[in-house]
Amino acid sequence: MDIRLATGVWGVVATPFHGAHLEVDHESLARLVRHYASCGVSGLTVLGVFGEAVRLTTAERRRVLETVTEAVALPMVVGTTGSATAPVAEEIELIQNVLGGRLAGAMVQVNTGDPVVLAAHLATLHAGTGAPIVVQDYPVATGVRIPTSALISALDSLPGVAAVKAEAPPTPLAVSALTSALDVPVFGGLGGIGLLDELAAGAAGAMTGFSFPEGLVAATTAWRTGGYEAARDAFLPYLPLVNFEQQAGPALAIRKRCLQLRGLFADASVRPPAPGMPAALEGQLTRHLAALAGV
Repeated sequence: MDIRLATGVWGVVATPFHGAHLEVDHESLARLVRHYASCGVSGLTVLGVFGEAVRLTTAERRRVLETVTEAVALPMVVGTTGSATAPVAEEIELIQNVLGGRLAGAMVQVNTGDPVVLAAHLATLHAGTGAPIVVQDYPVATGVRIPTSALISALDSLPGVAAVKAEAPPTPLAVSALTSALDVPVFGGLGGIGLLDELAAGAAGAMTGFSFPEGLVAATTAWRTGGYEAARDAFLPYLPLVNFEQQAGPALAIRKRCLQLRGLFADASVRPPAPGMPAALEGQLTRHLAALAGV
């Protein structure tokens, strides 16, 4: 059985909140994932870093998964928040209880720079749960850095790996090395900011949550049919917003505000301690969105 993820765009789902107590807004969540489905994404990534999974209770995570499952028929990659093997295994078991066969992969963060320890961690998770593993290398979020050569060493011939999500800059170099050495799809992230170069380096697509997923789909589709120039032309109108949205610090708040202005979210709130969107950026964001009105 081939467990490798399908190529294309896997949309990273932001979690909407509303009300004074910042409760999960399940109506907006369902509206967002239905929009992803209408854009032609290959699947969804739920409860990732930009899904604010670490700020949700176990019960909230379960309900998020149930809402997405009920709203769309897409396959799902689901994030885990722990770093130690046993807690991550418990998270995967919860995910499996909700999703069953809809789980395309459990996304597990690189938790050490030691390739031997990392390989043992991932192998134990797959053997214990049977879940395909999507390995996320995201040092900005985890604080863990691993050389690409060490990551390759950890994953080489390791069973159960469905994909790698490469988010350690410079990502095109990492994508090139990973795709050359491993027989698994490698996806870029980071809001799509390096998408064109990642595709040129051999990426299978994008696994990210840019507020205009249709732009990511257009670029990856154009890449398959016309190569770099076609993908560049398809993605060009979106690039200013990609750059604006992927700002260190308020990136999630900017993305949620974009989704609110698009009518997909009722509220742009993030849960503390995530930073909100500075009011000074509102006018710039409005101009970026106006520029895309005719796309």
